Amino acid sequence: MLKDSAENTAVLIAAMNEEEGIGLTIQEVSRYLATKHILVVDGHSSDQTVVVAKSLGAETICQVGKGKGAAIAQAIPWIDKSVEFVVLTDADYTYPAEYLPKMIEILEEYPKVGMVCGNRFFGNRDKAALRSKFYFGNKLLAFAHGLLNDVDLEDPLTGLRVIRAQIIRDWRVKSRGFDVEVELNSEVQKQGFEAMEIPISYRPRVGEKKLKIKDGVVILKRILLEAFDFTVYVD
Repeated sequence: MLKDSAENTAVLIAAMNEEEGIGLTIQEVSRYLATKHILVVDGHSSDQTVVVAKSLGAETICQVGKGKGAAIAQAIPWIDKSVEFVVLTDADYTYPAEYLPKMIEILEEYPKVGMVCGNRFFGNRDKAALRSKFYFGNKLLAFAHGLLNDVDLEDPLTGLRVIRAQIIRDWRVKSRGFDVEVELNSEVQKQGFEAMEIPISYRPRVGEKKLKIKDGVVILKRILLEAFDFTVYVD
């Protein structure tokens, strides 16, 4: 069932070699959001990611550089002036789009909330989707993020979130990789908004996993840099 949603919502998806998941992701997003503003930032895929995305009506651009943070930075200027809310989701079909209408509804109802995040740990999670080492790694990083950056989120590294467009229009992204979520959490606070979480389910990814243990080190570096408000780019 298609949920009501205005043309004031844009969807940004960073992707690289996600031909197995990108189609499912776009189709599900389109089922719940009546938006034509879907952008896929492709990180030089060697498979059919771009072909699949275009076939489903998404706009695609080729990423300059590499990493999720760099992809989001490149996507920000693309956001139309009429857009009020921006959805960030992954291309691997792990995050169900059914929660998006509720997340947008919260932003419309509560003007002090600047971002709504999907909490994978409080909802129904597939044990195969969050393997033990990544689960505990996420929990440790969440603890550090809360302690050092005063970010009160149980799942601060979630890949599903809806943000007010005004927060990110002039955001100069420093992160290049998966540390971008940490930086975004801090940016929301710096602009005087609150972040809110809702419980979501979480599925095993479709295709090859990109996140590595070394990315946790980069995320921790970003947490430390944000704690001291350093403007440093971390690769």
